[in-house]
Amino acid sequence: MLKIDAKYRNILPPLMGVIGVLGLAVLAPLITDHNPVHMTIAERLAAPSAEHILGQDEYGRDIFARLLYGARVSIAVAIFSALSAGLLGVTIGIIGGYFGGIAELITVRFADIILSFPPILLALLIVTILGPGVETLGLVLTILYMPGYARVAYGETLSVRSREYVEAARALGSSPWRILAMTILPNIMGPLIVQFSLTVASAVLIESGLSFLGLGVVPPDPSWGLMIRSARAYMVYTPMPLLWPCLALTVTVLAVNALCDALRDFYDPRAVSTNLLSSLAKTLFYAPMAKTYDTKTTDSDDETALLSTQNLRTEFITPKGRIAASNDVSFNVQPGETVALVGESGSGKTITGLSVLGLVPGPLGKMTAGSVALQTKSGEILRIEELDEAALQKIRGEEIAMVFQEPMSSLNPVYPVGEQIAEGLRHHRQISKNEALAMAVELLENVGIPDAQKRANDFPHQMSGGMQQRVMIAMALGCSPSLIIADEPTTALDVTIQAQILDLLRNIRNQDNHGFGMLFITHNLGVVAEIADRVLVMYCGRIVESGPVAELFKNPTHPYTKGLIASMPHIDHETGNRQPLYAIPGTVPPLDELPHGCAFAPRCSFTIDACHASLPELIEIAPNHSSRCPRWQEIGS
Repeated sequence: MLKIDAKYRNILPPLMGVIGVLGLAVLAPLITDHNPVHMTIAERLAAPSAEHILGQDEYGRDIFARLLYGARVSIAVAIFSALSAGLLGVTIGIIGGYFGGIAELITVRFADIILSFPPILLALLIVTILGPGVETLGLVLTILYMPGYARVAYGETLSVRSREYVEAARALGSSPWRILAMTILPNIMGPLIVQFSLTVASAVLIESGLSFLGLGVVPPDPSWGLMIRSARAYMVYTPMPLLWPCLALTVTVLAVNALCDALRDFYDPRAVSTNLLSSLAKTLFYAPMAKTYDTKTTDSDDETALLSTQNLRTEFITPKGRIAASNDVSFNVQPGETVALVGESGSGKTITGLSVLGLVPGPLGKMTAGSVALQTKSGEILRIEELDEAALQKIRGEEIAMVFQEPMSSLNPVYPVGEQIAEGLRHHRQISKNEALAMAVELLENVGIPDAQKRANDFPHQMSGGMQQRVMIAMALGCSPSLIIADEPTTALDVTIQAQILDLLRNIRNQDNHGFGMLFITHNLGVVAEIADRVLVMYCGRIVESGPVAELFKNPTHPYTKGLIASMPHIDHETGNRQPLYAIPGTVPPLDELPHGCAFAPRCSFTIDACHASLPELIEIAPNHSSRCPRWQEIGS
């Protein structure tokens, strides 16, 4: 007995139904010898017979032949209009949803204008201008259904364009058009498939309805709508000529809807283990990109630093005005060094990391002051703020990479992990798909994933959180970047897996062939003690203290740093009991309501009048140790 894989069982019945309907239409000349337009008036409305199995209509034409040839017209018009409307509507929707602004105004709002016209009146207008016919019918249905696709694609694009895996694609250097085709489109394909099914089914009915009204297919050509129109006048004498086209419409619509529902489930890799449509998308849209640079080269403030930021300021436009999420931030990252950015949520850590990559969420966010200098592997010094988007795409993933906080949401759910790693390699290297996949397997082995050859074909949901984060690290290491930004890479993991990921990052950093620098963003000082060489403590967008890890933990000189360290779990070594946790009083103030002077002053027990009078300067209090507190000597003593 033939065994069918479970993933195909749901798709086969509706697929066979649709193939059956299409087969009857395509093979009509082989199935029947009767001419669908040949009239035999003497045998009008004849009952079914051996020669005419479904009988004859009011002109003596063979009903079975007209059904088969009518299916050609109805289905062809429906599929053509659904595909053409889908191509136009999806293109309009994803462009407007992803780019926003003027692109949204031109694209989606244009679709809204069409949608504002009553469909029947619009159809009548076009038919009046162009005249009835199959070509006119296809144009009418394309125009009518295009706005529906546009709005579905627009809404779905809005929901996924800020997802972490889209940001990860940007961090790898993918161009906007590549992201639209390779990342966003596959992830919104499910609703679009459903929209296609609804469109085809609706188009079959609309075509029949317009033909019924005389606005579609011109007699004597066969059409299900024309058959219903003709049979209606004689239904009192014989209802059978009316039954057959109605039954054909019902079966076709049900088969198409069932097939598209099954395709939606079949396409979703979280329900099945194959990915047919995404492979097709890769074949159509993928092309390797050569690595080139067209950037300005200037001298760095620190010629030895991989990364040097000077007075970095990143602002966002809000209903209350401009706010600075990252304000006057300066630091360096040396080769082989790990610098930790530490602070509570909302302190500006992640925005600082995104500013370095040129990934500040736009259009309301923008780096407005300061400079970010990146030293490439060839020794060039690139000013991030001077690069356009095309130049940034070439250095993301190649010179600087990012490991995001939530691997499950950062990995693209519709591609196997091996293909996701290979995509970045093919984007920055002139290598074939097979070579990229082989390198992806090697990278998975390097980050400690067992049976890497097999796991490269797994989808993200088939892996544990620790494995997913290892995949993200492998993806970041793919092109051996000079600098890696790790944005809370252990936050969503349990303590055992956290330790493994930290060991992995530390070991890879210490390897000769991966002597990269790392900017490690976290709120966990325990993690900082494990992996960092230097630490920058941020509060309300500013650095309030910086210094070597050992020195800063031993001698914190800012009240906020002192509070963060005190809030870590402590055990009394004499009694073995855990000490009560300290909580910093108050909350982080909103960035649009910062107090005058020191932002931490309302929560600080060391505050004096000078703290409220003006913003304290960040001063160097010891070699490589700086603090933004006028009472640093008392706090550190």
